[in-house]
Amino acid sequence: MPPTLIPTLAYDDAPAAIEWLVAAFGFERNLIVPGENGTIMHSQLTLGGDMIMVSSTRADHFRIESPQTLGHPSGGIYIVLAGGIDAHCERARAAGATIVSEPVDHDYGGRGYSCADPEGHLWAFGTYAPTIEAQEATTT
Repeated sequence: MPPTLIPTLAYDDAPAAIEWLVAAFGFERNLIVPGENGTIMHSQLTLGGDMIMVSSTRADHFRIESPQTLGHPSGGIYIVLAGGIDAHCERARAAGATIVSEPVDHDYGGRGYSCADPEGHLWAFGTYAPTIEAQEATTT
């Protein structure tokens, strides 16, 4: 079954962002549709069975602004990994990610870290895999 929830991100320099996402996080190019003047009209990048779509800010039909344009991020993406969190973090750091939170074991389960890409989008990677079943929230 193809992914049914696909995050969409806009970058001021989408071609460079695609190259960076492949190098830093291990995404693979599935489809790249060039736009005018070196922009990306549409792209599909995959990681395992999941997908994100990336486009150039000027070409984005959703009218999404990049964190650079806004001056701050407006959301983030969490990606579940089977393991290798520390190695993944080091790969991202070596590619130039700004590590926001170093790898840590969470009280609620799993290990994870978070970072910002060169244009300021926030990413979190961890082994914690929430389920869809309804759960009652508890407070301490």
